[in-house]
Parts: sequence; structure tokens; C-alpha cells
Amino acid sequence: MKVVIVGGVAGGMSAATRLRRLDETAEIIVLEQGPYVSFANCGLPYYLSGEIQDRADLIVQTPAKLKQRFNIDVRVNQRVTAVAPDQHQLSVQVAGQTVTETYDKLILAPGAVPIVPPLPGLATAKNVATLRNIPDLDHIMAQLNETAARTVTLVGGGFISLEMAEALRQRGLAVTVVEQATHILPPLDEEMAAYVQQTLAHHDVRVITGQAVTAIKAAGRKLILSDQTQLQTDLTILAVGVRPATDFLADSGLKLGLHGGIEVDDTYQTSAADVYAVGDAIVVRNQVSGQPDLISLASPANRQGRQVADNIAGLPHHNRGSVGTAIVRVFDMAAAMTGLNEAALQAQHLPYKAVHYRGSDHADYFPGAQTLVLKLLFNPQSGELYGAQAVGHGVAKRIDVLATAIKGHLTVADLPELELSYAPPFGSAKDPVNLVGDMAQNIVDGLSNNLQWSELPAATVAGRQLLDVRNPDELVAGRFPEAINIPLDQLRQRLAELDTNQPYIVSCQSGHRSYVAERILKQHGFDVINLDGGFSLYHTVRPDELLYDEQ
Repeated sequence: MKVVIVGGVAGGMSAATRLRRLDETAEIIVLEQGPYVSFANCGLPYYLSGEIQDRADLIVQTPAKLKQRFNIDVRVNQRVTAVAPDQHQLSVQVAGQTVTETYDKLILAPGAVPIVPPLPGLATAKNVATLRNIPDLDHIMAQLNETAARTVTLVGGGFISLEMAEALRQRGLAVTVVEQATHILPPLDEEMAAYVQQTLAHHDVRVITGQAVTAIKAAGRKLILSDQTQLQTDLTILAVGVRPATDFLADSGLKLGLHGGIEVDDTYQTSAADVYAVGDAIVVRNQVSGQPDLISLASPANRQGRQVADNIAGLPHHNRGSVGTAIVRVFDMAAAMTGLNEAALQAQHLPYKAVHYRGSDHADYFPGAQTLVLKLLFNPQSGELYGAQAVGHGVAKRIDVLATAIKGHLTVADLPELELSYAPPFGSAKDPVNLVGDMAQNIVDGLSNNLQWSELPAATVAGRQLLDVRNPDELVAGRFPEAINIPLDQLRQRLAELDTNQPYIVSCQSGHRSYVAERILKQHGFDVINLDGGFSLYHTVRPDELLYDEQ
């Protein structure tokens, strides 16, 4: 059996090596259009920053090593230009010539390519780059070293862009991030992304949101934004996203779907016999929504590569879908997500509720405890888990647990039952995952009803009175307009000051004490809802709408 794999890196190389472990007799050929077949593309920004000092560390495997250990024929700098499934043939461009390659089984793993918008002036710009592979990295390094660049603009505010922003600031450059959406990191919801934007500002990264680059002038030295703002820049890096690298399949007859992604079934079979596909180029099923999705991440690609090899070798393993778990470090904090965000839930008209937990990454009494903010999205009737987001410290552990819970079809009722490792340096006896499960279960059980930060203005206009149960000394940091203040510990004694005919919103610093207040008031006949996330969350997203005492 002759198996040809188009593309290396995660999906392609996982398929090749797994297939060899299953079938010693197969002829396995990998065609890689670039000079490197197996490299750490997720590590590229960290070489730019200097944290990874040796460029060779980015190269995971070489063709020679893959031949020696796995007897795989790896051919670099060979670009597949066409696929003819009926003839079981490929057209391959090698050193300026086109040759034909045949196959018995074909695995397509071409990955994704950066989206390059058709901007006026781009063709004549000499200092615009993208970052997807090692040659891209070499180009950026040359730009920085040869032109003595001092200012860099990153177009796009996604994960890669923010990793680059940190790396470039560590090199001492002035960095600006331009994001067309209303907030950076669009996979996160606005209030969670606000914490990341605060961190960027703290490290002197300029962030411009709600604006797109509309033109490039002065050979790349000047960018024009939607509002006609002009940015001077020595180097511009386009990081507006990626799309499936499937242009070469235009005349193949293969069925393409979302944004040109390759349609596959749950065994990774395409619409053509003996042709399979994996990785960033395929359309997957979002496990939470059940809808088609594109998830360009290394972990799913590696899993898919292994599974497609199993299927070809006669071990049936089906693709169960993906939930899209991702994390990014932004200076001294992390931001991570899994599953669906609010925008996706609203677009699909799914009923949902959200809870925010704010606490510490480990026991408060142990030195070094730092802030963690965790958001959970769930079905308020069934308790089905839809998604989670986290920012701060100790983020990876919690998001990984919740990603596992979503993959395993757990509900909010299961989260308090999880027995997670605990010692004061690592966590708390009641882990944030347990606690956010408790919060969600209170809503499912009807013990609590919460209000999101974005719903507060409309709720007050509709007649609800805001009751702040923080202590007076906490109000110095800011307070809500028109709110009345009764500290939680005085609430039972001062119930007579409240009107049972008046509906209330109760708030505290983070939502913990206000839940206690909610329970007290409800049991005394009051109509009350809890402001989820409390003052600290609202202050992060909408600081200009609060009042501050004059110092």
C-alpha cells in the first residue's frame, strides 16, 4: 500500500508516524511544500522574544531522522498543485517543474494560511509580514535586524498577535495592536478580554479596537485606519486569522465547506474514495453546538492524524468532534477558553446562563496567591456545560478540567463532585472549578438568579434598585450611581430600610457576599437578583460609568 501525505507538521506527521507503527510494509511519502516538515510553529513567538535562544530547537524532526527511525520518505520543498482523485494522482511542483505522483491512499494535511486582506498599497509595502512558519520568522527577524525597527503594528488582536506583542515588547519595541472587533481576543467574551487589555496597557502596548486597517501608504511606513487615523510604523505584522490552505483543490472535485475547508466524515474520509484529510484544513463538528466549525489548533490536528492512520490500517476510530480549547500567555497572566462563548450561544439561539468566579489561584493564606477569574456558560434547565473562560493565574489547570468535563458530557452538578488535587501551594480545598459548579447549580436549582454586567443599565432603567452590600471603606475604590449601601453584616438588622414592593439588584465586590444577601432577602419576601461578578467585573469593563470620590 502506497500512502501519500500532503503536508507535515502536526496532522501530517502524526499520521505518518502512527501509520508506520501500525504497518511496517506500507510505502509512506510525505510531501511538504516548505523546507521544514516538523517544526514547533507554536514556539515561533518565543524565539522572537529570546526565550527560546537556539533556532534549531524549533525544528522537531528532519527528513533524515524520520527516514532512519520510521522509514518515511519525506520530501521537502515540494508543492502539490492539483489532485485528481479518479486517477489517484497528484501534480507536484518540484524545482520549477511539475511531476506526477500516484497513491493508493491519500491524506491531505495542508494546514491553514494567514488571511491577507487586499489592502490598497500592500503590493508596494516593503515591511509587511505574516507569521506561520520558520521562513516567516526568519523574514521578521531580518526586518528587525536590518532596518533597526523601533515601532511595530500588529493587525489583529487574536492569540498569535498577543504572543507577538509580548515578544516584541520584550525586545524593547513600541507595539500597537489594531483589532477590528469591539475587543481583543474575540473568542473571549468582552468582559474577560478586558482583563487582558488592562495587562497590555500596563506593559505599554497600545490597543486600538473597533478599527480596521483600510490602506497602506509610504511603502508600508504608514497605516490608514477606518476613522482615518494614521499610524506610523517600521514593521507591520498581519495576524487577522487563518483560512484552510485548500486553493490547490479547486478543480479536484472534493467537497469543500465552511470557508473552503475540506468536508470529511467521522473517519476523516473526504467525498472522494481513498482520500482522507485532517488538521487545520478540515471542517469539524463542534462537539458542543453540533455545528460545522474550523478549529485551527495543534492538539486536535495531532489527534486527527493518529486517528486517520488507525482508520486506514483497519482500526476504526471515529472523530467525536472538537471543543476548541486554547490558551495564551500575555506577559504575567494567561487567558484561556474552551467550548462556546456568548456570541456563539446567541447566534445559535441556545438558552444559557453565565456565572463568574473571582478568587485566588491557590489558598489565600499561602504566600504568592494571585487572582483568577473564571467564567462558566451553561444551560440553566439541564445544567449542560457550554463553555468556560479564564484569565489570571492558575488558568491552565481549571480550563483543562472544564474542557475534559465538556468532552465527557458532564453537567454543572458534576463539577462540585470533582476531586481535584489540593495542597496550599497549588489550590484550595474547594477548587474554583468546584465553586463555579456550586454557583451554576444554585441557578439550576432556583436558589439564585443573576444579572450580567451588560444587563445592569437596562435593569435599573426598568425600575430595579441597586443595593451594594460592600463595606463603606470599599466604596472609596468606586461605586455605582444611584446605589444604596447596606453592608452585608448589617443587612438583617436594617431590613426595615428596604421596601418589599421594590425589586432589587444586589451587588458586592465579586458576587460572593451578594449571593448571601440575595438568599437573606429572598427569604424575607424581597424580589432580588444578584449582579454576577459584582463591582470588580463591572469596574473592569465599564470604569467610566462608575463614580469615584475625590481624593
